[in-house]
Amino acid sequence: MRTVSARFNSTTTPNPSNENSRPAQTHFGFRTVDENAKEDLVKGVFSSVAPKYDLMNDAMSMGIHRLWKDDFVSLLNPGRRGPIKILDMAGGTGDIALRMLDHAREKYADRDTSVLVSDINPDMLKEGMRRVRQTMYHNTPQIGFQVANAQELDPEIFPDNSFDLYTIAFGIRNCTSIPDVIKEAHRVLKPGGTFACLEFGKIDNPLLSQLYDVYSFSVIPMLGSILASDRESYQYLVESIRRFPSQPVFAQMIRDAGFTTGQDFSGQGGAWRDLWGGIASVHLGVKA
Repeated sequence: MRTVSARFNSTTTPNPSNENSRPAQTHFGFRTVDENAKEDLVKGVFSSVAPKYDLMNDAMSMGIHRLWKDDFVSLLNPGRRGPIKILDMAGGTGDIALRMLDHAREKYADRDTSVLVSDINPDMLKEGMRRVRQTMYHNTPQIGFQVANAQELDPEIFPDNSFDLYTIAFGIRNCTSIPDVIKEAHRVLKPGGTFACLEFGKIDNPLLSQLYDVYSFSVIPMLGSILASDRESYQYLVESIRRFPSQPVFAQMIRDAGFTTGQDFSGQGGAWRDLWGGIASVHLGVKA
């Protein structure tokens, strides 16, 4: 397995008073950090949580993340138009990849759709490989794993115009430069290919938003302490959700990368589809 070299570009700007000597600043949760430090900080979080990542997702969302992921895969409906080639970025534990393959096989008898699972964190990929060993897809060409930086994919491994579908679920908010990730997704997708992102969103309902904030900042870090002995990592995960752009802002970022989307609303014909009042959202873009 090859590790792709990293380059990080930020959407933030350097301090103009010391532009030549200080690196650009970005955010790590609610903290401001040097751009070139974020990669290691994020790797540390996910290396820490990898062994209990799925357990903690169940605990934090009360199992609801499974429903969101099922909705995501059902919406994409792999196999409907025949076998496709999927790149599942930040796919670590293989959760989305296995759902994709199961959907194609069970609904359309498709055993030729394939998924390349990619993640910057080798510890997360190890969890995915461990899980796949327990399935019928082990040692088949239907699934593979690759360590890579979503912001700069090696063209030899991820050629231009080579994938039909690019998925990223609950991962893009952890990247240093979201625009660079989306631009790389556009590069590797075939014309007519789809960029599909499942990520946390902003809640419009004030009461639901308030309740969600109380739960997120009080209960989730406590669960991190109890179940994973790691409060700090789960505090970061909560903070990273709050720092992620709103649905209209993110939809515009997708368009800026060259994708065609729906209009700025949720639902049929919209650029995104809110789940559970906007706690999570599915964003879609199509490469012309």
